[in-house]
Amino acid sequence: MTRIAILDYGMGNLRSVEKALERVGADAEITSDRARAEAADGVILPGVGAFPRAMERIRELGLDELIAERIEARTPVLGICLGLQLLFESSVENEGGIGLALLGGMVAPLEANGYKVPHIGWSPVRWAHTSRLAEGLGEETPFYFVHSFAPRPATEGDVLGTAAYGERFACAVERPPLYGVQFHPEKSSSAGLQLLDNFVRICS
Repeated sequence: MTRIAILDYGMGNLRSVEKALERVGADAEITSDRARAEAADGVILPGVGAFPRAMERIRELGLDELIAERIEARTPVLGICLGLQLLFESSVENEGGIGLALLGGMVAPLEANGYKVPHIGWSPVRWAHTSRLAEGLGEETPFYFVHSFAPRPATEGDVLGTAAYGERFACAVERPPLYGVQFHPEKSSSAGLQLLDNFVRICS
């Protein structure tokens, strides 16, 4: 059974991610223990809340070094929601913050052009190209979003999917073995389970 470590730094709905992974047949474990995460076949970086505080907690626990080491070892890593944003170089949220810098670019407020922020609800994701992460999901797939900020990737090739809410924004990225999604697959019904199942298959 494929083992997935869900990194716990005190910010995120970890149990719902764990349950969704269990539904697709993974052996999921919520942990902040380095040895447990190093032994896993894949790593998920979840997150809900403010970027600067999240990075502060991640650095306190040494998870920034752990994630970089897992990427170097070619272990698949998936960032979810705030976890996607943390993969980038920086964010302007609150007083601003420096991210993990695993991908080039920054995180900025969603330019909703009159729509209510935060963006809460279902929006179709348009896939930019074929990917093992999006296998079986069709060209456009609705997923569930809750966010006020979005990444601005510096490299177009890193963008896997986009969605529209006032503006069209990057909502899925990949630079294997690194992946990230702005939406919540664990709250996105069968499509979300398909995506998580795809990630587990990548890890195995």
